[in-house]
Amino acid sequence: MKTTIIIPNYNGLSFMEPCFEALEAQTMKDFKILVVDNGSTDGSVEWLKEREIPSIFLPENTGFSGAVNVGIRAADTPYVILLNNDTKVAPHYVEALERAMDRSEKIFSVSSKMIQMYHPDLMDDAGDMYSVLGWAFQRGVGRPEKLYKKSCRVFTACAGAAIYRREVFETIGYFDEMHFAYLEDIDVGYRAKLYGYDNVFCPEAVVYHVGSGTSGSKYNSFKVKLAARNNVYLNYKNMRAWQLLLNSPCLLVGTFVKFLFFKKMGFGKDYVSGFLEGIRTLKNCKRVPSFKGRIQREIGIQIELIAGTAVYVYEFSRRQAAKLGAKA
Repeated sequence: MKTTIIIPNYNGLSFMEPCFEALEAQTMKDFKILVVDNGSTDGSVEWLKEREIPSIFLPENTGFSGAVNVGIRAADTPYVILLNNDTKVAPHYVEALERAMDRSEKIFSVSSKMIQMYHPDLMDDAGDMYSVLGWAFQRGVGRPEKLYKKSCRVFTACAGAAIYRREVFETIGYFDEMHFAYLEDIDVGYRAKLYGYDNVFCPEAVVYHVGSGTSGSKYNSFKVKLAARNNVYLNYKNMRAWQLLLNSPCLLVGTFVKFLFFKKMGFGKDYVSGFLEGIRTLKNCKRVPSFKGRIQREIGIQIELIAGTAVYVYEFSRRQAAKLGAKA
């Protein structure tokens, strides 16, 4: 048995039935399931116990990072799949992810083909990307799913439905619990790249995703504040002084544009609050240490950050053009 599927849950009872039905329908059934419940109060605990689903019940909400770390440490298989509860996986999902991981020991994570649950012709995520502006984004979001049929390297995997090589966490560190939630998958994937591992996209591993199942909405005060804070952590921890200095003009522009965007949506104060909290608490961050071969990888990552900005601009312009075409 190669894989343990770890499902973090916080008051996600309404998603449980379809999520587990899809897992029961897998063509390859040789895997384990472990739910890590984050102090749910909606009946999730009782539902899991009734069905005798292997679970760890935490007394309080430790966030996504805390929950999955508990699950990863409890697992005893070479691979772990992290799967959001608001998903339905296609029948060949686990089989496809395992096959992708088996291709190379240098692969740390494989991101699945996440499709919008209620718009199955559109992508939700084809691997996560990062840019020199400090913007993380879902590759392919809102674009036709038929365009994403080829495997490729991505900056990081989206931890909502991805497989990871468990032993690598011992080298690079686990998900950062300072993040609580949001951007923790970009952070751990960034670290893996610094250590010489790859993150790839697997189009055969299809999963349908509701999105924001736990937080309740795409943008809200809680998410905006945490993401702004965690973005500060992400850059500080993974970029050394030369890279921070080089990227500082772009990062400042990116921060200002984000502030204007969230201000227009009514979350400007939340964004500023999160950003300032990140600055105040930087002393608690554990930075990635220096080691042999890091500088070469940093240069490669810098090129990826620039390319990521180009990908963002291209995909954004295509989505806008599609919207204008739909209105015409």
